[in-house]
Amino acid sequence: MKLRFDYNQTPLFISDHTSTMYKDNGNGVLSIDNGIQQSIQDATAISTAARDNISHIRTALPTFVAALTDGPAGQKNEVSIIAIGERPTVLADYSTSRAALQKGIDRIWSLHDTGAYLLDGIPEVCQGFKKREAMRPVIVALTAEGPEFSNRQHDQVIEPLKATGAAFNALVIGRPSSSLSSEARERNMVLDEGPRVTGGARMDILAVEGLDMRLKQLADQLMHQYKVTYARPQTLIPPERFTVATNKPGLTARGTLVRETKNKS
Repeated sequence: MKLRFDYNQTPLFISDHTSTMYKDNGNGVLSIDNGIQQSIQDATAISTAARDNISHIRTALPTFVAALTDGPAGQKNEVSIIAIGERPTVLADYSTSRAALQKGIDRIWSLHDTGAYLLDGIPEVCQGFKKREAMRPVIVALTAEGPEFSNRQHDQVIEPLKATGAAFNALVIGRPSSSLSSEARERNMVLDEGPRVTGGARMDILAVEGLDMRLKQLADQLMHQYKVTYARPQTLIPPERFTVATNKPGLTARGTLVRETKNKS
């Protein structure tokens, strides 16, 4: 995967795995840390218009939340639960408390005669990341194939993701929709391009019973990442892209550019 970068020294989060190569056209890798100290700020967006899947979502989420809020070496990551059926609604604000987040999960109910507002919810979440100055923002979208009621173009959603440095992960439940509406087309472009350009993952789940396994897989990926800090030489024409690849068949390397932590005096 290729990622754009603009800084002389930039940290890069790379998901998994052991046999990963870093190609940077002559740039120097300064450090590779196995075990990221910066905590995750995760916003889990759930389509409450997915009526047939709500009970499975409520059953699968506690294990996912537990994995993030009780990480290796006692790492505590902040998680928020947001509903995107009708207008985006915060069910549980950012917290490391499993009890507080469980109250938000218990508030997940299906809404009748409505659709998802995923494309409206993503930029709002990004605005929240910006206000919180989140250093490791992650969005996990749980959505089912169905009507999308947002009126945004896909680039109006992708750009805030890239500007914030958020890794966008999409778990899509059900068989692909055959809708030819402009709203469905823009939604599909976000679900395809969003994970690819931000270093996130897209997981298609044909049967909702597979949601629990997929959430566990995603949590494992989020909790086992490397932080790579690299530098580029001072040149008149700086390199435009940074390539992350793996030399082992069957593995996928993903990277998310993040802002450099600056020490406050």
